[in-house]
Amino acid sequence: MSKRKNKTEPQSQESVAETSAMLAISRALADPRRTEVLRMIANCSATSCMEVRQSLQMRPATLSHHVKQLENAGLIETVRDGKLVRANLRRKVWKAYLTYLKELAA
Repeated sequence: MSKRKNKTEPQSQESVAETSAMLAISRALADPRRTEVLRMIANCSATSCMEVRQSLQMRPATLSHHVKQLENAGLIETVRDGKLVRANLRRKVWKAYLTYLKELAA
């Protein structure tokens, strides 16, 4: 009977960066209110933060914090439109995250 050694292959720098990015997204989505904010942004194209704040009855500073966390995780991008800030879901990043989760389950 042969013994199998549990060899772990070293991860490439690209793989480490991808894993780090996916973990950042997971951390960002761990907050239920932040997930609500992302859901609203994802369901509308170019949603203004004011619309999100009014809909979720959230203080401006609280929403700003959540938007910044989602932006830092790479899930959304924001664009200033006069006094309004519009947020868009970065669909490629979202799809990559879902693929990453599927691979974890495999």
